Amino acid sequence: MTRIFKPTLYTLGISVLLFSCASAGGVLTTPIENIDTSPIKVSELTVSEKQSWAHLDLAKDTIPGMSVDKAYAEIIKNRKGKTTIVAVIDSATDIDHEDLDGVIWKNKDEIPNNGKDDDNNGYIDDINGWNFVGDGYDEQMEMTRIIASGDRSKPNFAAAETAYNKEYQKYTELKTQYDQIYQGVQSADKVLTKHFGKSDYTKKEVNAITTQSEELGTAKNFAQFMFSNGFESMTEGITAVKKDLDNINMRLNVYLNKSLNGRKTGDDPNILNDKPGYGNNNPRPTRPDESHGTHVSGIIAAERDNGKGINGVANNVEIMAIRSTPNGDEYDKDVALAIRYAADNGAKIINMSFGKSFSPHSDWVRDAIVYAAQKDVLIVHGAGNDSENSDEFPSFPNDAVGTGQEIADNFINVGALEPKYGSGMVADYSNYGKLSIDVFAPGSDIYSAVPGNKYESQGGTSMAAPNVAGVAALIRSQYPSLTAPQVKQILMESGLPIKAKVVVGQNGAVKSLAEISTSGKIVNAYNALIMASKMANLK
Repeated sequence: MTRIFKPTLYTLGISVLLFSCASAGGVLTTPIENIDTSPIKVSELTVSEKQSWAHLDLAKDTIPGMSVDKAYAEIIKNRKGKTTIVAVIDSATDIDHEDLDGVIWKNKDEIPNNGKDDDNNGYIDDINGWNFVGDGYDEQMEMTRIIASGDRSKPNFAAAETAYNKEYQKYTELKTQYDQIYQGVQSADKVLTKHFGKSDYTKKEVNAITTQSEELGTAKNFAQFMFSNGFESMTEGITAVKKDLDNINMRLNVYLNKSLNGRKTGDDPNILNDKPGYGNNNPRPTRPDESHGTHVSGIIAAERDNGKGINGVANNVEIMAIRSTPNGDEYDKDVALAIRYAADNGAKIINMSFGKSFSPHSDWVRDAIVYAAQKDVLIVHGAGNDSENSDEFPSFPNDAVGTGQEIADNFINVGALEPKYGSGMVADYSNYGKLSIDVFAPGSDIYSAVPGNKYESQGGTSMAAPNVAGVAALIRSQYPSLTAPQVKQILMESGLPIKAKVVVGQNGAVKSLAEISTSGKIVNAYNALIMASKMANLK
């Protein structure tokens, strides 16, 4: 799982392109339908709206949320439903987090810490899940692994080499530019601090500078440029530039490093069953910034109404924590075995908020998806953050070879929305595709748990997927007789149909949601539960 780059700075005097997851009887109420006349929200979101926008209602709040709050108030009320296990196949998960510790799955057939595989599932002491990455952390991108092998006979070698060279050149140039910018912003801050005799000078004070000094004038211009990019202080700007520079260096030194070998599990990633039970039983983070799995889990299942942090989408779930994703691209072997582990150990929903452009053993993963389908497990996957048409540029894992027929009916691919209704509601980074993307859901600026009992906003299709997984969990909890294909059908058919045009892709194409997704809809929990009730009562 490589990290998203979002633009921090947009322009500079020199030409720089800077970059920036049992039926409850009775048919329920009336679904929300005519929303294309909804007004566009013009006021800034409040703090509360920013932190919960994915749960809000488009008709009431003019924010394209999933009507989760409305579903709880008018449909679920105090009904708990059946406990549903959701496997989060991701990076590490802080299972001790204050907002998650009460919703973590426990393997009741395993005796903790006795060094034995009590339930004979092939994994020793797997109390809360499994860690297929073991003690590993940093990893290459898949295209780097392909060309580092030196095997030009591989069918995807030439494409991987082309993609690698393009990526390496891009970030090498960015590093040169950002090194200069970082040095410049530090120098400007030093000059301005000396001039004002303090480090907490303001934008107003900088704008008021009148000087004949070339050094001070240059520092003023640099500061004004930083302020024009939305920073309220030079300290904030320096921190952001340093973070971007660190990310550039990580891309070059980790993701694109052909000599890196981050695998620490003692197995061969190119042989599926060479070492059963590799890895370890600890799915917790190895570093403070390994937050992705925790954030995803919080979106789905953070303990509701406990006076802490946030409310997850689902109210009666258990999170099975499965670590398969390093800081870099995941191995197909780990993903395939993680899916099988989840299906074998009782998960009814799997969330997978990761993806990559090359997948040497994609057949292993597709076989695992079919295996999960046979076990009636729904898989929810983030569509990817490359701002590309996935019908033309596929992202893995997926449930089809190219644009061919789907291999199973248990896989739903989710694009990301912004917290604003209108032409800009589809996130600019989100992948899209009439054949490959099923639905859209809130993905940008999603507030959730991160390690150490903390909370923060993160964005990506990585966050859109767990929002949908949460709604799926609500359906399977309230109406457990429904099958995985039925839940997928409900999620796609009950959503809000947006007919208005939206801007998508790197070239800013204007399309309808029906042109960039199979359903043409955004997921809606309220409508989904209504449709689920009707479907369950027909059984």
